[in-house]
Amino acid sequence: MSQRTRAGLLALCLLAVLWGTAAFVPLPYVTYYPGPTVDILAKSDGEETVQVTGHKAYYDDGEMRMTTVYVSQPEQDVTLPILLKAYFDPDAAVWPRSSIYAPDETDESSDRESAVAMVSSQDTAIAAALTQLGEKVAPVVEVQDVTPGLPADGRLEVRDVLLEVDGTEITEAQDVVDAVDRAKAGQPITFVVRRDGTEKTVRVTPETVDGDLRVGITPGVGYDFPFQVSVNIADNIGGPSAGLMMSLAIYDTLTPGSMTDGADIAGTGTITPAGKVGPIGGIQQKIAAARDAGAELFLVPADNCDGIGGVDPGGMRLAKATTMDGAVTTIADWVADHDATLPSCEDTAS
Repeated sequence: MSQRTRAGLLALCLLAVLWGTAAFVPLPYVTYYPGPTVDILAKSDGEETVQVTGHKAYYDDGEMRMTTVYVSQPEQDVTLPILLKAYFDPDAAVWPRSSIYAPDETDESSDRESAVAMVSSQDTAIAAALTQLGEKVAPVVEVQDVTPGLPADGRLEVRDVLLEVDGTEITEAQDVVDAVDRAKAGQPITFVVRRDGTEKTVRVTPETVDGDLRVGITPGVGYDFPFQVSVNIADNIGGPSAGLMMSLAIYDTLTPGSMTDGADIAGTGTITPAGKVGPIGGIQQKIAAARDAGAELFLVPADNCDGIGGVDPGGMRLAKATTMDGAVTTIADWVADHDATLPSCEDTAS
């Protein structure tokens, strides 16, 4: 065997080792794939997903789908083969980890953040739907998360409305933080909350965590509603991006007749109490998920219009959504005539 041949074989062996090693080395990227869709107008475990107490509810035919994305977790090892698979999948996407997660973010902290965002999103969606119906809603400060194992666990509950903390009237979330900061370790704090319409007094003793006093709650903006509405979404679905579709499903449930006329409508987008639709992540994967689920119309947030190039919607129509009111009109126009002119991402003047 010649020296050149031996050198060539050695190079091939080293290259094989290099590729074999690279296949197992985690890389700083995140993958996105289409996730499941959820029909918010359907029943879950035998009960309607949208529950209403104190107002007539209309449960009709049709589907109003929220869409989701499978995203690799912060602590998941994303290796070269995983990246290559996503890169060559037309419905998948690859993003730098730094653009999705904080450097110290963990699976647990990401899941908790998503859960808090879902609580806030549901409340805001209810506010948007009721505002669209002309109902009055008033902002309040509520508990949006209770950390297991910390002092408030088992004493305060998600969606408790925070009225007072140690004698301080609560008008914004920072009031709660300041009241806890003024407390002393080992001495109980008195919380006055409203839970299920009843005022309660709860005493919680803060403890020091990482140098700060904590009781283990996340306060945020909630709303006082004239009647009770809830959206029962599975606990493993988080984030704020279902706001628009939840608000539309609630609006449909509170109004006579079927908004969808029995059709399958999907979409995505955050929502504000005033009904403004905001952008989300993973728009291409969500369009693909809705297409594969058989949706006929998909509502795209206006600020995501630049991100839908190259996506294959199949036979599904895409319509731009800027506001809750506009989305209601778009659905009504499409239901009356599937070929009607609708707000489009291609029409920058609309």
